[in-house]
Amino acid sequence: MTRPNGAQKRSNTSIKDQAVLSPQEHHEKTDYSRWRLRDDHGTHTWHYLETDEEIKAWPQTTADKYFLGMETGLPNLPPARKPLESIRNGLSFFSALQLEPGNWACEYGGPMFLLPGLVITWYVTETPIHEAFKTEMKNYLFARQHPEDGGWGLHIEGDSSVFGTAMNYTTLRLLGADPEDPRLIKARQTLWKLGGALNGPHWAKFWLSVLGVLEWEVVNPVPPEIWLLPDWVPIAPWRWWIHIRMVFLPMSYIYSKKWSYPLNDLTRQLRSELLTQPFETIKFDNHRNTISPLDNYHPKSWFLNVINWFLVYVWFPILRPASLAKKGEDWVWWLVRAEDDNTSFSNLGPVNGPLNALVCYIHDGPSSYNFREHLKTLPEFLWVKDEGMLMNGTNGVQVWDTAFLIQAVHDAGLAEDPKWKPMLLKALEFLEDQQISEECRDQQKCYRQQRKGAWGFSTKKQGYTVSDCTSEGLKAVMLLQNLPGYPKLVSERRQKDAIDVLLTMQNKSGGCASYEPTRGSELLEYLNAAEVFGRIMVEYDYPECTTAVVTALHMFSKHFPDYRKDEIAAFKNRAIDYIRRAQRPDGSWYGSWGICFTYAGMFALESLACVGETYANSERVRRACQFFLDRQMEDGGWGETYRSCETGVYCQHPQSQVVQTSWVVIALLEAGYPERGPLERALRMVVGRQQKNGEWKQEAIEGVFNKSCMISYPNYKFIFPIKALGMFAKRFGDVELI
Repeated sequence: MTRPNGAQKRSNTSIKDQAVLSPQEHHEKTDYSRWRLRDDHGTHTWHYLETDEEIKAWPQTTADKYFLGMETGLPNLPPARKPLESIRNGLSFFSALQLEPGNWACEYGGPMFLLPGLVITWYVTETPIHEAFKTEMKNYLFARQHPEDGGWGLHIEGDSSVFGTAMNYTTLRLLGADPEDPRLIKARQTLWKLGGALNGPHWAKFWLSVLGVLEWEVVNPVPPEIWLLPDWVPIAPWRWWIHIRMVFLPMSYIYSKKWSYPLNDLTRQLRSELLTQPFETIKFDNHRNTISPLDNYHPKSWFLNVINWFLVYVWFPILRPASLAKKGEDWVWWLVRAEDDNTSFSNLGPVNGPLNALVCYIHDGPSSYNFREHLKTLPEFLWVKDEGMLMNGTNGVQVWDTAFLIQAVHDAGLAEDPKWKPMLLKALEFLEDQQISEECRDQQKCYRQQRKGAWGFSTKKQGYTVSDCTSEGLKAVMLLQNLPGYPKLVSERRQKDAIDVLLTMQNKSGGCASYEPTRGSELLEYLNAAEVFGRIMVEYDYPECTTAVVTALHMFSKHFPDYRKDEIAAFKNRAIDYIRRAQRPDGSWYGSWGICFTYAGMFALESLACVGETYANSERVRRACQFFLDRQMEDGGWGETYRSCETGVYCQHPQSQVVQTSWVVIALLEAGYPERGPLERALRMVVGRQQKNGEWKQEAIEGVFNKSCMISYPNYKFIFPIKALGMFAKRFGDVELI
């Protein structure tokens, strides 16, 4: 059950802390002392060691133990009473988690629809799954089962839905779970109450048709020939947001082939377990548009329904030439291969990765080079924690978190402290290694954004330009390289390459999007077929991305004042005007990548501060500060739930959150808010929640995408308290808080 404000009652306890299970519910746990995380230039893969010789040759690190929920052995520290004491305690703990290449790693979980796609792909391609992986995947899914109704939602804090329940139930069965396990019986009952798998959204019906549990007639069409549309056509796929087009690309190939795994005993059983009526009695094309209200976050438009009707009843059976179908499939295949080549098979994310693998399997066969390369890279999305094994939302957050940590330590005035300099030097070396050094092959042909000089969200290997990741990476590099004693690892030319990328990222509005400038009209949302996500069809302006770019350009101009100075000045002016227009009458900004108003407000006020607009001279800044002050909680902190993202209205969390409190403190300090009292109260709460060993514990989920799906950023609970405490100490001194 979800409380009215969106605070989820789903358990946050680890498996080892849960009550003893009945024999039918028992699942063997692996020996966590045998798990190891390998970090190869930022590429993360988990390995389970089978022999004592392997264990001796590859000792478990402190970071491994922390990720797995084991005792780290890190010492208790003197209690922190002042900001800098708290920062040093936090860094003492967090620095022990730095990996050898210089980055930090973490779980990037939250979405509950990712693992099913991988497991179904493995199953239908008859790819063996390591027993340790099977065990921990089952453990994770059971750990994240709703404690009351037994279902699963779109994300770990969401209400149970058909999408989450049908897909994760199926995954457990494919991994060997017993249908008579009481937990699966409970999940089935919830699924049936919701109408069964026929009430699932488009992506659920697609995957279940691949598995052979449903018939393809239940899936709304995804014709590959749409990729043959000329570029000038307003609905041409190159205009779509990168994530939706890279999902629908391989999906269209598989749909056109109507490829399904042959029916076997297990998939035949799943038909009876997932459906509420006998399979033989179902007229599947009558259920293309049936969907549970709990899944129908973005209902299909009448326009899309008309197009789908035409495709199903006129285009495919009557008008579609076989030659055009083949031409569409061939072009889609070429684009899939281009994506694989330009990402070294890492792919954009954990949805199109398994889909591309399946396309390679269908086209080239199980022994082909392309398919085998996918099998090597798909584990890069997997993560192991105390609850089990999950699938991350990308192949990590390596560049993003590392850049922010550098900035936080710098803002705390500790970048030249000999104790932390080795840590920061390693982090700088990592960022230098991860800057993208060349453009994509066939860049224009496969519709890729300029990337030479950019940084991505995770790794250079993944290879996608992201506006704010490039900006935060560049800022981190400039901050360190302009301090005494740090080497100039990223040359002036390479810094200018990053600026050249950023100057391509502005929209006509003045704002910046994420992966590339907006290419299509918002009217394309009338073609949004995903149903479970909003604002998914095109790129949008984001205060967060815009601020990152503006502040990077601002910092760069201080060091290289003559480089493209007129273009940079014009860019900044347009961007700041966008930030001003994006502010709501109540003083807030809506956040699209973090929860939610606290996140966006932090960035927006940093933008305004870099052009001298502060509490002292700006009504809009004072209005923004008042928005936050009106929502400060009794213990001094701030907290909002993910419902803010879904509803567009600030939704109070019942408990203040360390991360969101830190965001607001940073926002108020960027704004030049003059009163110390509210900030001191907030940071007293933050320091009070710090553990004896310097860590902060995980609280509510921090991130979001597409309005409706939440995602975890566990390192934020270290990075942003350090930054907030450091900025406070610089402004008000290292005063006693506790």
